[in-house]
Amino acid sequence: MEPEVGDEIILKKGDINYQGIVIPSPKKDSIIIKLSNGYNIGFRKDSVKVISVEKKQKSKIFSEVKFDKRKDLPEISLISTGGTIASRVDYETGGVRWLMKPEEIFFMAPELSDITNFRNIISPFQIASESMTFECYRILAKEAAKELNSGSKGVIITHGTDTLHYTSAALSFMLQNLSKPVCLVGAQRSPDRGSFDGSMNLICGSYIAGHSDIGETVIVMHGEMDDTYCNVLRGTKVRKMHSTRRDTFRPINTSPLARIYMNGKIEKLSEYRLRNDENEVYPDIEMEEKTAILKAYPNFNPDIFDYYIDKGYKGLVIEASALGHVPTDTIDEKFSWVNSIKRAIEQGIIVVFATQCLFGRVNPFVYSNGRIMEEMGVIYVEDMLPETAYLKLSWLLGHTNDYFEIKRNMLSNIAGEINYRIQGDKNGL
Repeated sequence: MEPEVGDEIILKKGDINYQGIVIPSPKKDSIIIKLSNGYNIGFRKDSVKVISVEKKQKSKIFSEVKFDKRKDLPEISLISTGGTIASRVDYETGGVRWLMKPEEIFFMAPELSDITNFRNIISPFQIASESMTFECYRILAKEAAKELNSGSKGVIITHGTDTLHYTSAALSFMLQNLSKPVCLVGAQRSPDRGSFDGSMNLICGSYIAGHSDIGETVIVMHGEMDDTYCNVLRGTKVRKMHSTRRDTFRPINTSPLARIYMNGKIEKLSEYRLRNDENEVYPDIEMEEKTAILKAYPNFNPDIFDYYIDKGYKGLVIEASALGHVPTDTIDEKFSWVNSIKRAIEQGIIVVFATQCLFGRVNPFVYSNGRIMEEMGVIYVEDMLPETAYLKLSWLLGHTNDYFEIKRNMLSNIAGEINYRIQGDKNGL
């Protein structure tokens, strides 16, 4: 009997038997099964012998996703953009590729059918998050607003983790009048691994999108390495802090908004904008492409500013050291930033300083070099993350080039990006 997707089978290769559930394979001459330990394993069909096949009707979810809508559950929408959470192992190359259709994400979390109704599942593009552009943000903002204004209680956006916090910051500014949850969800581990975290993140994100009273853009990801709970993190105050850990996303200079458990229990940890299902969301998607972010470091030659000036850039965010410092009184004058920043500002470029320390805030009035920069017109943006400052400045420059208008708005708390009273984390930072 030829095994089909969803069947539980036993295969024999050499002297070893393998038992698992057949899952979709990208190649016709191969067969892939999911083992009981959560891992997938693939074989060429002509290299194994099928010992037994047991039909599992309940496993048809692997071949076709059709959730019966329940009147007692809220309706949400899902926007799939790619990333590890929407990937499979390509057994031809051994690498991870974006092989999933959007609805196939639910192979990993069939429990979702008992949490929410999915009003719509769309995929405007499928790319790795490091390839995101401002145009991607514009598309996501328009799609999210469309879904929310059409009746969805919330939106889940599945996304690669590398630049997840950039997208959450961009949408926090673009989605004006937002008062429903927009939850960005990803995975640090691919679906072929027993430690795959995407299913739990999806489940927790679905509870937040459909059942919580949160009304803003958030990231919902593992709160610790174990599968205990997910953190709900404000989209403008969060950063990826580890390359591989499942709890990589951490709140910066603040606390998580909430914890969400696999059973739907929500623990509120700090204040947030409340849900209002009557509000209409407006996607304000103007962004200035000629905005850049630079990092200050020893021996940095400020001639690089000439490039941005000559190319007509409108805004620069500088990851300055500590309280907001860049070289001013150097031994070799060519390494002083004073003349270059002065020229940039005279040419109408908005220059913003954020701290590369991440924790803490900038303050131009402690040391003389900070005072020099502030007097020239550099905008010091409190405890704002450099990435958030970059997206905010790009968004503001999409609307105006007026220095005083931009300074006023950069120092205004539009989407929770500034915390005037910094809270330490459990490590005392």
